[in-house]
Order: sequence, then structure tokens, then C-alpha cells
Amino acid sequence: MHRDERPGTPESGAGGISRRDFLKLGGAGVAAVATLGVAGCGGGGGPVRTESGAIEVVFSTSPSAQAVLEKLIDRFNAEHEGEIEVSFRPAPTDTANAFDLLLTQFQAGGGEIDVIGGDVIWAAQFAANGWLADLTDRFDEGMRGEFLEGPVEAVTYEGAVYGVPWFTDAGMLYYRSDLLEESGFENPPQTWEELIEMATSVRENSDANFGFVFQGANSESGVVNGLEYINSFGGYALDPNDPNNVTIDSPESVEGLSMERRMIESGAAPDAIVTYTEEECQGSFLNGNAVFCRNWPYMYALGADESASNITQDQIGVAPLPRGEGGESVSGLGGANYYITATSDQETQDAAWEFVRYMSESVQQRTFALEASLLPTRSALYEDQEILDAVPVVSLAGEALERTVPRPVSPYYSDMSVNMAEQFNASLSGSIPPEEAVSNLQEEIQNIVDQG
Repeated sequence: MHRDERPGTPESGAGGISRRDFLKLGGAGVAAVATLGVAGCGGGGGPVRTESGAIEVVFSTSPSAQAVLEKLIDRFNAEHEGEIEVSFRPAPTDTANAFDLLLTQFQAGGGEIDVIGGDVIWAAQFAANGWLADLTDRFDEGMRGEFLEGPVEAVTYEGAVYGVPWFTDAGMLYYRSDLLEESGFENPPQTWEELIEMATSVRENSDANFGFVFQGANSESGVVNGLEYINSFGGYALDPNDPNNVTIDSPESVEGLSMERRMIESGAAPDAIVTYTEEECQGSFLNGNAVFCRNWPYMYALGADESASNITQDQIGVAPLPRGEGGESVSGLGGANYYITATSDQETQDAAWEFVRYMSESVQQRTFALEASLLPTRSALYEDQEILDAVPVVSLAGEALERTVPRPVSPYYSDMSVNMAEQFNASLSGSIPPEEAVSNLQEEIQNIVDQG
């Protein structure tokens, strides 16, 4: 869920405060935040009510699965008629833009959003500043035990729980199974080198314009892709056992970014890949213009939508991402959680919780899996045969999720991601060599950690 380019300068949020300054607010940030005009927890003034007297709850998230979202919201509203009415407000599909917009609204007093469908990396950052409602008692231990462990950890900050997992994600390799078969390839590529060979060969033997498309833009999606290349060669931005130890300047990182650049140099990927986010990738692949595509599980469902795809689902294959030389296949961990804003008044928070609880139930998660190919966060649904039969990406999810590598786990991640987006994009475009990119990042990220 990520599209538009970052507004303003890379160091600044939409409201003028830099990400570094925002993160410096830290735990003492509630007092500091007050100087920015942000209301304290619980809000004030009472709930907004509709003409029917229902409490209005504003839900904002990426429109990637908007059709399914609107259907479930309509169903919830019908069941709570006259009591709660949820309205949907699409957010920017690029997570950096969505983050900046929320940051601006929080600075201004919280805005009108009551429930956020947001990135897995946001919980600690927003919670540290008092902007998310503590859901520890609502999303209690018994309920949490029904969810996958990783997504629950992602909403936990300093022992408290600030969200409910919505869906989880893992980067996947999509391919035109019909075109590979016509070119004599029985299986998808296992390594990046094999992908280049297949992408070039199949493109020449077909009417596809591109061999391989992925997210290479100067954005959060570009960060995830760059890290997948680095991780697949055994490199890490931070030491997994010590998040204060910056390790991105390594031979493995250079190999990873060199391979990413080779996708363009070999002709497997177009030069314009440096501007591609998820939407450009899905457009190219579903329109029949690309042989391979790196994207999230949601794209598979679009293959069944004739208005969104010129190819059919039986022409689409799905596989784990290729591995680097001496490395292994890994996927960037993604997904989204439901967050309730602490700046909403208490009655609205209560109504918002009813909505979040409803959307988190197995029935609704099954709908998201079957109709939007979103990987569920409830453990039991991975044994649901209807889901396994209907959505191949879910049946592959167990393997892919076992190979996921999270983005650097740090309270300063948003600041780090700005630098990584810039350097990864510069390396991919050929503006600087990979060695210079990782050397720059070693210094920049170390400075961020030291200042923190």
C-alpha cells in the first residue's frame, strides 16, 4: 500500500517538523507534543453524531482493498444502525505520505480520524507520543492468543498494546506461467541470476514489454525492495541482535544493491523502475506488459477482476522471491494494523473499538483473504480449506512468512527509512555506485542512532 512521492524535502514531514525531531519527542513527548497543539489522550467535546443520532467513526486507510472495505463497513453500519456509523476516508497509498499526513493532523490536535488502518512500523512511534489509545485491556491476552505472534509483537510497545493486527504481508514473486511454459521453463527462478535469464528470454519470445517490474521508487516501498535484495545476500541494515549496531556497510549489502541495479543494466527491468511503486507494478503486470512482478499478496485477487486485469488468474503463478548468491530467499515483512486515536473522545473510542473488534473477527478476515488476497493474522485461518483452495498465495504464505525479515526494528526507523529510500534509489538509478550508497548509509544511520 504505497504510491505517491514524498511531499517537500525528504527530511521534513508535511507539517514542517523533521522525522528526526518528531522521534526526539520520545516518551516525554506528551508534554512536548502539547506545544505543537496536539490534544491529550481522550480528546474533548464529545462525539460527532450523524442525523440519525449515531456516533460517527472516521476510518482512514489505503484504498488498495476499497471495494471489500466498503462492503464490510456497510454491513457493520447496517448492524449498528442508529448507534454507530463508520465513514471511510481513503489515505495516500504511499506509507510515507500517509505517515506525514497523520503527523500533521496529530500536530494540529488529532484531526477527524478515529481509526487508522496503518503500517506495522507505526505503533511504537505514535504510541510514544501519546497519540494511540492503549488497547491492552480491550485486546486482552486471551484474544491476542488467537493471532499470529509476529503481528501481535508489532502492536506492542513497552509492555502495552496499541493496535489490533489486520493483515500481514510478505513480498512474493508473480510470474506469467503461460509465457514461461511457452518459452520452455518448467519452474520459476530460484536465484536472481535465473530471474534475469528467464525475464530476458521470455520477453524476447512474447509480446511483453518488460521482463521484471518491482518497486524501485524513492519511497517506503523502495526501501522494502532494497532491503530484500540486501537480506537475500545475507546483509542487514542493523545487527538483528543489537539494533544500535549499524551493519549496512558490508560486502553482502553491496552485492544486494549491485544485483538490484543489474536488473536495469541487463534489460530485465525498464529504466523507469526507479519511479515504480506497487500501483505501477500491478498495472504493468495485470495489463500483460510484464513477465515477472514483485508485489504483495493482494495483487493476486485483482487477476480475477476483469476491470482491473487483461490477464486471468490461471495465467498467474506465484512463488517465493529469488535468493542471492550464497544467501536465501527472503521477503520483506509488511502488513497493517487497526489503531484507535487517543485524541478521539472516550465515547468515540468505545464506538471505534466495536468497529475494530468487528473487522478483526474471523468472518471478516476470511472475506479479506478470499476477496482481496490479504494474509490473515488469525492463526486458525491458515487451516481454513476454503481459503487454501481459493487463494494460492495464502497456501504459500506459511513458507513465505517463515522467510520474512522485518525492516530495522528501531524507534528511529522512520528517519532511517528516509535516508535508505534516497540512497537505494540513487544506487538503482546509477547515480552513485552501491559501495557509496552503503557507505553513506552507514554514517547517516549511525548518526541517527547516536543522536537517539
